[in-house]
Amino acid sequence: MHILVVEDDVPLGSAIERALSRLSYTVSWFRDGREAAAAIRDGSADLVLLDLGLPGKDGLDVLVEARKHQVRTPVIVMTARDGLDARVRGLDAGADDYLTKPFHLEELAARIRSLSRRAQGLAANTIHAGALSMDLGDMSVSFRGEAVELTRREFALLQILMERAGRIVRRESLENSLYGLETDVGTGALDVLVHALRRKLSFDTIKTVRGFGYMIALEPQ
Repeated sequence: MHILVVEDDVPLGSAIERALSRLSYTVSWFRDGREAAAAIRDGSADLVLLDLGLPGKDGLDVLVEARKHQVRTPVIVMTARDGLDARVRGLDAGADDYLTKPFHLEELAARIRSLSRRAQGLAANTIHAGALSMDLGDMSVSFRGEAVELTRREFALLQILMERAGRIVRRESLENSLYGLETDVGTGALDVLVHALRRKLSFDTIKTVRGFGYMIALEPQ
């Protein structure tokens, strides 16, 4: 997936670019509203992360202009303007989602995945993987027909693995998606999280692929 990051704050833009690149996204970063407007109209991006307070041209004007040119690329507005009026204007201008700063990388990654599914016509709120079922609407999970209570981070980990069921998800990708730029996370945090999730599901549900990462084993329902 090719993502346009439009953010004039250099530390934040750099952090987002670095984090998304680690998640195997192709990232193009713009700091000026006029340059971003031209890149968005080009139509080569799969998704846009758009700040509103930009030099050259305000992000809201960039968005309005893009929609007037029939650009249908999904746009997530990310801004410190957290008032209701600002959110309404952003959504009315054509934003597909709205993320208020500061935000956690895991939430940003989840919203990117959600918009990607919708763009591909996979808008259903339910994900199935073998005996597992996840409802993204009410954040509920069932395993072999029984409800399972998960923490927020356990849910995020399981969602990533279920969306890639049958495929290996690398440790680095999981750690970056779940913990982002947090500096106080221990080296074994992911292993502890996986162990906790296995205890609530089944120790056979999440497979360890040594030297690579983890994957959901597709078993009969």
